[in-house]
Amino acid sequence: MKIKSVFLAVLPAFFGYSIANAQINFGDKALGALQKGVAGLTFSDAQAAQLSKEAVAKMDAEHTIAGPTDPYAIRLNKIFGKYSNAYGLALNYQVYVLKEVNAFATADGSVRVYTGLMDVMDDNELLVVIGHEIGHVVNHDSRDAIKAAYQKEALIDGVASQSKTVATITDSQLGKIGSAMIDSKHSRKQESEADLFAYDFMKNNGYDVNAVESSFTILAKMSEGAQTDFLTKMMSSHPDSKERAENARKRAENEGLYKPYVHQVPVVAKPKTTTKKPTTKPTKKPATKKK
Repeated sequence: MKIKSVFLAVLPAFFGYSIANAQINFGDKALGALQKGVAGLTFSDAQAAQLSKEAVAKMDAEHTIAGPTDPYAIRLNKIFGKYSNAYGLALNYQVYVLKEVNAFATADGSVRVYTGLMDVMDDNELLVVIGHEIGHVVNHDSRDAIKAAYQKEALIDGVASQSKTVATITDSQLGKIGSAMIDSKHSRKQESEADLFAYDFMKNNGYDVNAVESSFTILAKMSEGAQTDFLTKMMSSHPDSKERAENARKRAENEGLYKPYVHQVPVVAKPKTTTKKPTTKPTKKPATKKK
C-alpha cells in the first residue's frame, strides 16, 4: 500500500494507492526458478516464497540498509524483534534508509520498513502497519499477487495460456511481476481482512488496538493533498482510509476497548557508545629532604 504525494510515498498495500511503482528486476537466477518451478500458471507457497526471496535480495542490494547499530534498526528490533518467528513464517526484517513513508512484507517472510514511515508513526502505529502487511502474507494475498502478475504477462503475449509449462519470458516482464509483488493493489476484501489481522495482532499481543484507527487517520490526513486522479482510480478497489479508521474505532467500541489514542512522538534512540575514560597516572609526591 503505497501513497505518494509531492513529498511522500506511502505504503503500497496498507495505504491503498500508488503513483510510482518500484521496478524490480529478478535477474537470471529468478528467471530459472520461474521457468523450472512454476507449471500450469499456479504458484505454491514455496514457489512464491522463492521468487520473493530473489526479488527482495535484489532490492536489498540496491538500497541503503540501516546497520545493527543504527538508531532506526535498534528501534525496529526493539518493537518487532520478538516476532521473528510467528504465524509459521521465518520473518526477516530490515530498515531501508529512505524518506519515503513505506513498508512491505513478501511471501518469503521479508519485512522492509522505510525510515520515512518510522518518522511519522509511533511504535504502536508502526506495529499496526507491519501487522497489516504480514496479514497479506498469511492470507496468501502476496502469493496470489505473483500468480496474477505472471498470468497477465503470459496471456498478453499469448504464451503458456494452454501450456502446463512456463514459456520463456523477458527480463522486462519479470520486472513487472516483481513490481506487482511489492506494489500489489489488493481487493477491498483482502484489505479488510488484512485490517482485521492487524487489529487482532495488536489485541492478541497486548497492544493498544486504538492505534489501528490512529494509523488510518494519519493516512487520511496525508492523502488529503494527493492527486485526485490516482485517488479516484485506486479507491474503486480499495476502502477509503477514513472508512477504515472508522471501522477500527467501531470494533474497539463494540469490544469495550475504545479510548482516544494519544499519538506519541516517535523516538529514535541514539546508538550506545562506550566512552573510554582517560587513564591518569598517579602523581608522585615530591620527596621531602630529611633535616
